[in-house]
Amino acid sequence: MRAFVFPGQGSQKVGMGSELSEASPAARAVFEEVDEALSQKLSAIMRGGPEDQLTLTENAQPAIMANAIATLRVLETEFGVSLADKGSCVAGHSLGEYTALCAVGAFGLSDTAKLLKLRGQAMQAAVPVGEGAMAALLGADVEKASALAAAAADGEVCEIANDNDPTQVVISGHKGAVERAAAMVKDHGIKRGILLPVSAPFHCSLMQPAADRMAEALAATPPGTMSLPLFANVTAAKVSDPDEERALLVEQVTGRVRWRESVLAMRADGIEQFVELGGKVLAPMIGRIDKGAQTASLITMEDLETFAKEIG
Repeated sequence: MRAFVFPGQGSQKVGMGSELSEASPAARAVFEEVDEALSQKLSAIMRGGPEDQLTLTENAQPAIMANAIATLRVLETEFGVSLADKGSCVAGHSLGEYTALCAVGAFGLSDTAKLLKLRGQAMQAAVPVGEGAMAALLGADVEKASALAAAAADGEVCEIANDNDPTQVVISGHKGAVERAAAMVKDHGIKRGILLPVSAPFHCSLMQPAADRMAEALAATPPGTMSLPLFANVTAAKVSDPDEERALLVEQVTGRVRWRESVLAMRADGIEQFVELGGKVLAPMIGRIDKGAQTASLITMEDLETFAKEIG
């Protein structure tokens, strides 16, 4: 059994999608449709930067999605691999959950791009620049990270944003609280605390204004039928009902990304291979969560061709 998984923010880089775009009309069509939906030349920023424009949350989110969907379309059209035939489920890391829903037909490509543009703008607007922060805790598990966050909060918000794998947890909240936490790591048996170069404190309760905006947007763009079930970030459980998934997407803005638990749940459900489309971020994490899991990262035409041959 196989899961197709989709990366989140941080996986963007200048030049992404260029090779696919040059090699395949199917990929070009994806980038053109996203440009049109957003009324901006996002594909030009993806191709040539500048990097600071690509890193902006409102650009990075739809760009990462577009790159992954382009990768999927090439796999489908050039190599005849159907997600519904060759996969048992999908999952995505944070914004990757929207990509996963687009991949299984719950959202059209244009709607997914618009939702992610809005999500990026809403998350950026929820907290004034400079007031929030995030930090990666290396050598931390959830228990250690929870204790550290509680100790550092001191009346401010400091919460677990991402439970990525057994060695990395990300915290999010008020800048002062997150900086205190990063300075206190050694007291809690954690190797390092690294402040992340993000523009807002994602996946914590400070994001409630963004969750409210996404609730409105998703009410106007409800997901449709899904060709495969999805393992949701906030529950680490399988979802097939579009209405249930819509509620979970709203919760996801302020809620924890339970990636480690999601991978373990997929493994318990019989998934043997995880195929990451459009990045090489999730596959290494999955390897740290379960050394017995098979992983593949599909980025280039060569990757896609090799994978298509392997699975016949």
